[in-house]
Formats: sequence, structure tokens, C-alpha cells
Amino acid sequence: MAAPRYRRVLLKLSGEAFGGEVEYGIDPTVSSRVARQIKSVTELGVEVAVVVGGGNIWRGEKAENDGMDRATADYAGMLATIINALSLQDALEREGVTTRTQSAINVQQVAEPYIRRRAIRHLEKGRVVIFAAGTGNPYMTTDTAAALRAIEIGADALLMTKNNVDGIYTADPQKDRNARKFDKLTYLEALNLRLEVMDSTALSLCLENKLPIIVFDFLAPDSIKRAVMGEHIGTLVSDEK
Repeated sequence: MAAPRYRRVLLKLSGEAFGGEVEYGIDPTVSSRVARQIKSVTELGVEVAVVVGGGNIWRGEKAENDGMDRATADYAGMLATIINALSLQDALEREGVTTRTQSAINVQQVAEPYIRRRAIRHLEKGRVVIFAAGTGNPYMTTDTAAALRAIEIGADALLMTKNNVDGIYTADPQKDRNARKFDKLTYLEALNLRLEVMDSTALSLCLENKLPIIVFDFLAPDSIKRAVMGEHIGTLVSDEK
């Protein structure tokens, strides 16, 4: 069997992904499906960290539009990511995967504080590390948190999962039948075309640190494992033409 292409990866899971088929909250079947995929990757000897979003529980942008203070809305969103992180931690542990959750805000009764060196040590010991609460700062998305944490822990790639979208397109493929999929993009092309890969702050971080991004549909069979093995899946964003 071929060796994995990436030794250490960071997986970004959106909050919407946790929602699955339910209107609000967490679909337990999704958490279990993701946990099984992550387990199959760790069995290859790959070190896995995860950043989770919270959009299935709380949308800070909507709260702000309804008149809520932006910083307060963002902190509420951080709490939502902790709920998703605990759900994923439980699903992983039921699969027999040793897991640690680290939070960027202090919730010591349910999660460790984020400490970079401790996170790296957990990974070296074969534990999955889940990063919750984004960067711990308002006005920063979980995409930015994913890029930042991936760089901090020395990840070889950032895996950006999408729900029912198998890569980056010129437009939303669920709304525009003429949308064209990109197999590869450079960071600058993604920035200049204003494609919905991730926010510009996160993309700029990846550009400056030459961190490759793989965007794919995590609902596809063995998609995370295939990405780690270096199979052509989704869209690759890097500094190569």
C-alpha cells in the first residue's frame, strides 16, 4: 500500500456539515461518519487536527443584522463551536480514537486551553486534536482559525470540507448549471477571482506560508483518506500553476 502523501493534516469542518439532515443542531449520523473517516486516516499513521465551525447552532452575521453587538455575536459563535467539538470528540472516542479538545477561550471544565506545544505533543502521540472557539477573537472566522492553527502545528496540508460540493467552482453549482469546476488554482487566482474558498485573511495566510489547500466534499466515500493519500480529489489551491 502506498504511503500517505501528508504526514500531518488539519481538517476544517463547517458547522453546517454537523447539521446534516436536521434543521437545527447536530445530526449524530454525521458526527459518526466523520469520526470513522478520521479513524481510517489515523490508522495510516497520519496525525490529524480538526477545526470546527458553529453555523449549525449560531450564525453571528445574522445576529449582528438583527441588531446584536458584533463582538458579542462572535463570542456566542465560539461557544457553538465548542458544542460541535465535544460532539465530535465523543464520536471519535466511541470509535476508539484518543482525542483532545483545545479551546481558544477558557472553558477548562470541558476542554484544555489552546497551547501550541501541547497540541503538537498530542499529535506526536497519535491523538486527534480538535481546536474549538476559533482564534478566540471576534471578527475572525473559523476559516482563519483553521489556516492559523495549521501553520502553527506545522501541518502539511489544510483539508477544507464542503457539503455536497466537490471542489471550487466559478459559481455555486447548486444554483448555476453552467458553473465550471477548477482542478487546480493558485492562491492569487483564488483571491483575484473572489471565489468562495475561504475568507481572504485565511487565504492570505496560506499564501504567505505556502500551505496547500484541498477543497472537497467530505460526504463522498473515503474522501478524507483519499485526500491524505494524494489522490486527485476536489480542488487543489497552491503556489503551483
